[in-house]
Amino acid sequence: MARYIFITGGVVSSLGKGLASAALGALLQARGFSVRLRKLDPYLNVDPGTMSPFEHGEVFVTDDGAETDLDLGHYERFTGVAARMTDSISSGRVYSNVLEKERRGDYLGKTIQVVPHVTNEIKDFLHIGDDEVDFMLCEIGGTVGDIEGLPFFEAIRQFSHDKPRGECIFMHLTLLPYLAASGELKTKPTQHSVKELQSIGIAPDILVCRSEQPIPEKEREKIALFCNVRKEAVVAAYDLKSIYEAPLAYHREGLDQAVLDAFQISPAPKPDLTVWQDVQDRIYHTDGQVNIAIVGKYTQLEDAYKSIKEALIHGGMANRIKVNVRWVDAEIFDHDDAADHLEGFHAILVPGGFGERGTEGKIKAAEFARTRKIPYLGICLGMQMAVIEAARNLAHIETAGSEEFDHEAGQKRFEPVVYHLKEWVQGNHAIKRKVGDDKGGTMRLGAYDATLKDGSKVAEIYGSTAIEERHRHRYEVDVKYREQLETCGLTFSGMSPDGKLPEIVEIADHPWFIGVQFHPELKSKPFAPHPLFKDFVRAAKDISRLV
Repeated sequence: MARYIFITGGVVSSLGKGLASAALGALLQARGFSVRLRKLDPYLNVDPGTMSPFEHGEVFVTDDGAETDLDLGHYERFTGVAARMTDSISSGRVYSNVLEKERRGDYLGKTIQVVPHVTNEIKDFLHIGDDEVDFMLCEIGGTVGDIEGLPFFEAIRQFSHDKPRGECIFMHLTLLPYLAASGELKTKPTQHSVKELQSIGIAPDILVCRSEQPIPEKEREKIALFCNVRKEAVVAAYDLKSIYEAPLAYHREGLDQAVLDAFQISPAPKPDLTVWQDVQDRIYHTDGQVNIAIVGKYTQLEDAYKSIKEALIHGGMANRIKVNVRWVDAEIFDHDDAADHLEGFHAILVPGGFGERGTEGKIKAAEFARTRKIPYLGICLGMQMAVIEAARNLAHIETAGSEEFDHEAGQKRFEPVVYHLKEWVQGNHAIKRKVGDDKGGTMRLGAYDATLKDGSKVAEIYGSTAIEERHRHRYEVDVKYREQLETCGLTFSGMSPDGKLPEIVEIADHPWFIGVQFHPELKSKPFAPHPLFKDFVRAAKDISRLV
């Protein structure tokens, strides 16, 4: 049975909490333990996929087709453990499940209450797969004291009470603000945060304190005394230049040892941190740099493209190259020449997105990359825009466009080289969708196989003609235009196994021009960069050295 580590937060960013969770998972793995990380999201959205990227950031997709919080991306990148649908749950999902059970009559007509019905639903979720790993790390989203989170805090309190002593511990992240005027760290926010946690029946075993300045021994002792934890269990979390320093930094501060001590695991296996030492070495010992433009529509919030930026960094590590990512708003091309904003970049990436806004700018970015022979990677919508650009400018289909934009506008304006996907095969059965279906969870989601063309650039990059990648889309390039586009030089080099759905397009007489319908960034890790991003950065490096 797994030992449980519940991770809560006071005045601390969600990234800080998710990063600490992921880094701790990596450290426990380095000591030979198996881990799984979970996110309990107190907010009401049943499907994060229905939320605006401006508000929630990136939607992370798992192999089994769950649309989840972006923190699961951190968990995968740091531990290499593929996230599952059962690794994330929200208040919306919990309440939805409870109401479904009530309507089925599972509660035999009883009055439905937060305690015990909602809390029992959360506890049942926590038990899933607890016989598979040594440690289960469960991060509770939000901040202690948030009204949305109260059922989750009550559930983990009950859960730890039900378990035998020593099988659950609580780790709490707080902020130690530094007042430059007086030159001191203030411990009161941490004390009040812990007091709030204790008032609902939870006593933290470990405190992780975010701080800009070193924590003096005197302050550490004060925190330990007033928060009722051992001094060795007050762990400092300092600002880092790279998030991939976190495992080594937390190990230096003794986080993994504090966890093992809390569980009374002694003697504990020594950690093998070779992988993370190599990662850190690749970050800080580079041989040059490249400038890559991400032409997107959600550039005001970088978290909307979190996995893409991290995957580019991983590609840079693989090539020992520093990747300078620049965000370019696709809408500026509605009134400006693309060359004015894209000159000087060594590669261009156009990511996914939804809706027509900014798409003409993405088409211009694809045209600029194609005609100027600059490496181009189009992901999901970025692939579709590259196909539309080729259809308009190479195949002379002047009104080429996407059905998505006609549906949004409520009128037919384009010849749909990209159409609404109404039926596809998943496993051994067909899935059907209508244009008017609900937005949440109704796309082509999760891992699907693809077959690559022998001799193609992508087959060379992957080193195989059979791949599996994660999808999240409801519109698809229409295969009936394949022959017309291939005659013009745009090769359909990857297809679904049944040959009906285009997965990858590329241009052979171009240094590097590839569009993919899936999301390769979701499977990239610092110690195992995705092949496409690894080769994309290599192509950018080659271009940089020709300039």
